[in-house]
Formats: sequence, C-alpha cells, structure tokens
Amino acid sequence: MSTTSPADSLVELAARKQLPHHQYTDPATVRWITANRPVFSDGLPPRLRATSQGLLLRSAIPADWLAEEKCLDSLHGIRHAMRTAVLAALLAEAAGLSDDDTATLVLAAAVHDCQRLHDKDDQGHGARAAIWLTDNADTVWSHFGLVATPSRITTAATAVRLHDLPYDAFSEDDQADHARAEGICDLLKAADALDRYRLPKLSWWPDPAHIRTEVFSGLRATAFELVVRSETTWLAGATSTEAVLAGLEQLELTG
Repeated sequence: MSTTSPADSLVELAARKQLPHHQYTDPATVRWITANRPVFSDGLPPRLRATSQGLLLRSAIPADWLAEEKCLDSLHGIRHAMRTAVLAALLAEAAGLSDDDTATLVLAAAVHDCQRLHDKDDQGHGARAAIWLTDNADTVWSHFGLVATPSRITTAATAVRLHDLPYDAFSEDDQADHARAEGICDLLKAADALDRYRLPKLSWWPDPAHIRTEVFSGLRATAFELVVRSETTWLAGATSTEAVLAGLEQLELTG
C-alpha cells in the first residue's frame, strides 16, 4: 500500500509530527486514504429507517454551536459530526435499539465534538461538550424535533463526556456513570472510532481492540466509503453538509 504523499499534505505533516492545530483535508490526503483502503469482509448495510433518516437531516448542527469557528470544516467539524451521527444510527439499528435510544445516540453523536478548540489532542473537550449540552438541552432537542427529558439529557451528556476517555482511564466515578448509560456510551465511542479513516496516519485508523460492541466490525467498509465520498465531494466545492448527504445517497443509505 502506498504511504507517500506530497509535502505539506496532512499525511506528510503527520509523518513529520508537524500537524497544525486546525487541520483541513486536502486532495493528496484523500488520494492516500483511497490508496490504503483495507480489505473488508463486510458489505454495505441496508437503507436506514425513515426515523433515522429524519434525525440525520438535522445532524448538521448550527455553526454557532461550535466553540471555535475554525473547526467548522476541519477534521473534527461538521462532516465528522454528521458521519459520526450516521454511523451511530447504523450501529443503533444493528444493535436493535429503540427509536428513543437511537434518537438520543444520534443527537449525542452530532454534538460530541462541538466544544473542541482545535484538531489536536484537545483534552477535556468531551467534558466541555457535555456541560454545553446540558446547559442548552432544550435548544438541542428542539433542533432535532425531540423533547428533552432529564433521563435523555443525562444519558446523552454522559456519552458525550466519556467519548474521548479511554476505557482504561476511567475513574471510579466514570465507571459508575458509564454503567448507567453503557449502551449509548459504547455505541458513541464505536461511531466516533469508525470515522477515524479520515485521519492521515494508518496507526490512527479504527482499532476494534478499543471498542466494546460486536456490531462495530460490520460497518468498517461503510465508514471508509463515507469518508472517501464525502471528503471528495467537499473538496469539489460542496458544503460539509451537502458533502455528507451526497455520500449517503451514493451509498444508498437514504432516499
């Protein structure tokens, strides 16, 4: 597999350990991702349920929900948020979650990185996003056409808070919180991990060893194709929202 790329692409910058705080995909990086496509045994899943499709149309969160406007189109911006929401919906359906739990998971996925300040190791961004989500619960749930309830808010905020913490770094309090929202927490971590094919280093791509859900492996091909198609479409001039929605149509996951 090819691992070379022109100077100053994200791939080359990652190899030199010179990635900037705000990172935007480039044509050379997308070509590198495509050239390094893993061998997948899984095919594409069936079309998403109508209820899930409706949620995903709202997963393009407003720009003013972001803590840093430079992240809007960056590697942790709207495209990542929407793809994570898509993968969360697919995981939820594969795991047999109810419509209510699926909605909570998709909502959490859409906002999980909204309080990031940059694209590097922004420690604590999950905790900041959880606080923001709790403080703005009525606005967020209304955006998704849903009703906020204390239990839904707590579950979503817990999943968002824990998404960037490795399981082996959980404190006793983290473990207790995780136990109360285990299903949603584990699936959000899995959805976030599946979108790592966008990252410019092979060692950063999805690793099942860090995931605690059996349905993870069956969506790796879908996650890879969604990255390539949406990033390519964005580079061609589409908005981040348009790019992800186009990828979903190309993969026949919506419609």
